[in-house]
Amino acid sequence: MPFPMTSRRWLWLFLLVLGGAFAWQLGSWGPLESSEARYSEIGREMLTGRDWLHPRLLGIQHFHKPPLTYWLTAAGLGLFGVNTVGVRLLPVLAVLAQVGLVYALGLLLFGNDRARALAAAVIYGSLPVVLISALNVTTDVYLATLELAAAYGILRYYAGGGARWLYLFWLGLALAFLTKGPVGFVLPLMAVVGAYFRVPDAERTGLARRPFTVHHALGLLLFVVVGLSWYGYLVAENPAFVRYFLYEHTVERFANAATFNRSKPWWFYVLLAPATSLPWAVALVVRAARTPWATVPRLWRNVLIFWVLVPLLFFSLSKSKLLLYVLPIFPGVALLTTYYLGRCNEAMLHRWYVGILAFFGLLLGLLCLLPIFTAVFELGLEVRPLASIWPAIGVVTMVLTLTIWNQVRIAPRLLVATAIFTAFLLISAKPIMQQNELAFNGSRPLAEFIRQQGLQTRPVVVYDQLLPSLAFELGTLPVFLNDGNPSLNRETQFEPGTSWHRYLLYLDQPEAEAPLRQLLAQHPVLLVKGELKPERQWLLASFQHQEKLGKWVVYW
Repeated sequence: MPFPMTSRRWLWLFLLVLGGAFAWQLGSWGPLESSEARYSEIGREMLTGRDWLHPRLLGIQHFHKPPLTYWLTAAGLGLFGVNTVGVRLLPVLAVLAQVGLVYALGLLLFGNDRARALAAAVIYGSLPVVLISALNVTTDVYLATLELAAAYGILRYYAGGGARWLYLFWLGLALAFLTKGPVGFVLPLMAVVGAYFRVPDAERTGLARRPFTVHHALGLLLFVVVGLSWYGYLVAENPAFVRYFLYEHTVERFANAATFNRSKPWWFYVLLAPATSLPWAVALVVRAARTPWATVPRLWRNVLIFWVLVPLLFFSLSKSKLLLYVLPIFPGVALLTTYYLGRCNEAMLHRWYVGILAFFGLLLGLLCLLPIFTAVFELGLEVRPLASIWPAIGVVTMVLTLTIWNQVRIAPRLLVATAIFTAFLLISAKPIMQQNELAFNGSRPLAEFIRQQGLQTRPVVVYDQLLPSLAFELGTLPVFLNDGNPSLNRETQFEPGTSWHRYLLYLDQPEAEAPLRQLLAQHPVLLVKGELKPERQWLLASFQHQEKLGKWVVYW
């Protein structure tokens, strides 16, 4: 090896490879519905409108989440241009920061063992759910980063670090609260509990209880000033925000499945969390099941219980579920996988090495064959033959590297293979995303068609669908016709006037008829997903041309 596994150069090399794979063709497909498109468009409207305290989605104030994600999205658009690179680059950097923080946490929990800390970082950076979070902009990627920073700050402080680490804890907690509210407390709280709950002094790897100081009080003040400032401003502006934040967007979101139409069965995360952390989830579950519980140090029992199982139970009890909500449990998954595989002897680790490499090869091989599958079977995708090149290069690169490299130890070979696989998996996915934007709920092909036909100066009308991705691609606000779609039932109680009617018409309300007819008189472009309801067919009399694009029909 050019340098030992204990060298930090391996971490920087992995971050460089991972960052390069993320950056490759990062903007080759547009924002996808619904979450990424929503955050992209809110960031664009915030940047153009210069109102940093009242987020707007399609011209209507939108307070479903605190503003930090919107601020960061607007900042990315301001720095790198109003395009998808501007949207996605900061989340990619956030994931790279997460990898570094997992490495730092590994140093604390593994007693400054750099090799195991590196293994945890590489495993975390290769988890499919983590890769998805970097390329699908939501609050969760920033929340996970800030929670990790807060958890590391408090654990580093109790490991003998200076007061600056305590301030990192409080600042991370404040920014997490400004990202997604009280749920930002979950990982830092569980990390502290896991570090101390019935852990013998000999197992604390340097962690010790420290007395209360003035820095704790100043840190709490920092949390109040940073974390609660935006909420306080809005409540002072309108006291109705107290109920809105505390009840409608905390209690109701957790307890009522119908609130945001995100109802999933209780076992949703129990099934999906392991599936999106393959192949490492198999190694973790099998090794944990085969390792006698009594032989596991209390510290690592607590990591399993408090970093993974308790948050998983908490989010499973919630009625509102999306995959990335449980992103904060995966640092614990990576650390635990490293711990359990680290207990294996070389012969046992070699068997896992062979199995994991077989999984990597199988997945890249299936990507090579995907153009054939899409041609033979009705998968709803279009994948051109050239898309097979990158996964094929990945297989060849992995085989040649492991064949030529004279490293005999299993762990370094496994980590290098993981890095190669992850890089080529990311690179291979980009052409597939680009070629199937409409299938993946993107709007760039629709916007490009409107421009090609020279229709961009006309009003754009979208029938019964919320489509912020189209607004982002066109750089202008369409008019949306609500004909019963719940996603178009917008919250307008905080609007200061009625100007929002320019962008949203409720077709079941009589007062919408006059502005709708005025709109049709301006020769707009109408987008319909599927078909119009029979009682709305009269709308088509105003259009002479139509073109079908995927599930959409464009009329003009």
